[in-house]
Amino acid sequence: MASLRDIRTRIGSVQNTQQITRAMKMVAAAKLRKAQERIFTTRPYAFKIREMIGHLRQRLDPLAHPLFEAREEVGGVLLIVVTSDRGLAGAFNSNLLKVVEARIAEAYADLPKENLHVLAVGRKGHEYFANRGYDLVGDFRGAFNDLRFPIAGEVMDIAIEGFQEGRWDLVEVVYNEFKNTISQNRVAEQLLPIPSETFFTPVMEDAEDVATETADADEVEYIFEPSAEVLLERLVPEDVQYQLWRAMLESNASEQGARMVAMENATTNAGELLKDLRLTYNRARQAAITTEIIEISSGAEALRQAQGG
Repeated sequence: MASLRDIRTRIGSVQNTQQITRAMKMVAAAKLRKAQERIFTTRPYAFKIREMIGHLRQRLDPLAHPLFEAREEVGGVLLIVVTSDRGLAGAFNSNLLKVVEARIAEAYADLPKENLHVLAVGRKGHEYFANRGYDLVGDFRGAFNDLRFPIAGEVMDIAIEGFQEGRWDLVEVVYNEFKNTISQNRVAEQLLPIPSETFFTPVMEDAEDVATETADADEVEYIFEPSAEVLLERLVPEDVQYQLWRAMLESNASEQGARMVAMENATTNAGELLKDLRLTYNRARQAAITTEIIEISSGAEALRQAQGG
């Protein structure tokens, strides 16, 4: 059995850990509020620009822009995987990486590994795929330390350049979509070529205003100024960058929610462990006191018998 000193030391360690996890939970909660504000203000614009691209595409040639052109054969794929830079967020990263591996096994099993390229936004994803021998494109470790819109532009510049040069024929982004504080949706979304049909994430499907606007889109006649062609040339690059930016913000909000829940669970578990340790300590202390009393009583009785003899 551990000594009283060992138990006291362990109680102190668990108390310190509990203070750290409680503080980390509060920090994650503050970051989550800011992340939620950003994603809630970003979603409407991202949905609307995607809808506008759909209107322009209907008015023009389906191949009016190079980023609309689907390749006859997919000889190369770029997967943009959005993970976090830090851990201590429960199964946030591992669940997403499992989805990516399943996606590769199901959709790209026949593709040579050298033709499957990965652009990881976030340190966890970068290190995961580097350790497994995938062809990594770019280095965006630390992107979430200072999350800014131009980072999405840098990622999409690489994706668009490789698409136009023929290095890959398909670009997908895999990320955690923010559903609520305790749950996320793992989403695999095609970015390039821009799909002809509007892609709906689970959150978009649940948003009645988005579904209604899309359903009524054909009934609205738009007037484009200066022209549909000019607007298309301007909006298409902005669209793909903004869709990636939305995915990064979704992932950031999901990460803070997952970390807050993980730290809350860790704080609760530390409290339960402290109860068990204190109970063990009190039992050990009581046993030690009882042993001392017995030893004193036995010594006194032995002394009394010696004096009486």
